[in-house]
Amino acid sequence: MTEFEKELLTILQEGIPIVENPFNAIAKKIGTSEDDVIESIKKLKKEKIIRQISPIYDTKALGYSSSLVAFKVKDIQKAVSVINSHPGVSHNYERNDQYNIWFTLAVPPDSKIGLDETVEILADLSGAEDYVILRTVKTYKIGVKLTFSSLDERSEDMNQSYNAGNVNLYEIEKNIIKITQEDIPLEPKPFHIFADKLGIPVYTLLHKLNQFKENRVMRRFAAILYHRKAGFKANGMTVWKVPEEIADDVGKFFSTFKSVSHCYLRTINGRWSYNLFSMIHGRTKEEIEEFVEKLSRETGISDYKILYSTKEFKKKRIRYFSEDFKLWEEAIINGERTGANIQG
Repeated sequence: MTEFEKELLTILQEGIPIVENPFNAIAKKIGTSEDDVIESIKKLKKEKIIRQISPIYDTKALGYSSSLVAFKVKDIQKAVSVINSHPGVSHNYERNDQYNIWFTLAVPPDSKIGLDETVEILADLSGAEDYVILRTVKTYKIGVKLTFSSLDERSEDMNQSYNAGNVNLYEIEKNIIKITQEDIPLEPKPFHIFADKLGIPVYTLLHKLNQFKENRVMRRFAAILYHRKAGFKANGMTVWKVPEEIADDVGKFFSTFKSVSHCYLRTINGRWSYNLFSMIHGRTKEEIEEFVEKLSRETGISDYKILYSTKEFKKKRIRYFSEDFKLWEEAIINGERTGANIQG
């Protein structure tokens, strides 16, 4: 990648400006032309460095119930087909643990089944021997920004709150969220295309999107990269067993590192006792392991595991307010969806 492309990727990961001509605004910041910005983004997408540029909405703020879930399965292919069939599964990986399938699941506020029962159904259909539901207790950091050169680099501003509450949305706001989940059109005035689809003035759309940012319905409008293509070929979900009285301090400390993209305090149970989760990105496993050992020494937390993803089965934005959720649940309720006829 050229230095210009690296600078552009940094800006795109931080978030594009929600204005009528966003690519022109970025061009002025870098000191180039709007055409250069658009053509460079097209090139980086073609090279599979940029995965998508779109809003990153907050699942909880939209009223969805969500959790990280881990299954212990023998037939991985069957389990993946079952799990990926659910429209609320955004990420699904095989990891090096007795719980070998890890996925994130969200169900809408009007779900007739609910999250716990949905997990139970998925486990039954996939033949899982055991599973754990690891709900978020507190979020310290969320958001992949691969803009660091060393895993030791720290963020200057870590005073953001990531624990948004539910927001009541009007129907037009839900429609805006549905439409803008699409990859942004690479045109000089991309928001006009969204506004035309919605049948509303562009200034109304821009106002609503900026309002979503202010009230944290949207975390940011940004680029998501293909990690490996961007040079970060290893990621380790490091789970820590941290005493309750210091968990908050340790979580806040971990989240100051740029290489830590996600950091959560999660529920524990009789089968799972690791309460603090930190997703760490690096170029090699050795680099991650060195860094984790350093964190262990500095915090005094010696009971931890690094769970590497050995295979990615799904990484896709949830289509909020989609009819697919209703259709999936109706198929379950009507007995139309079984382990034998699931289509992933």
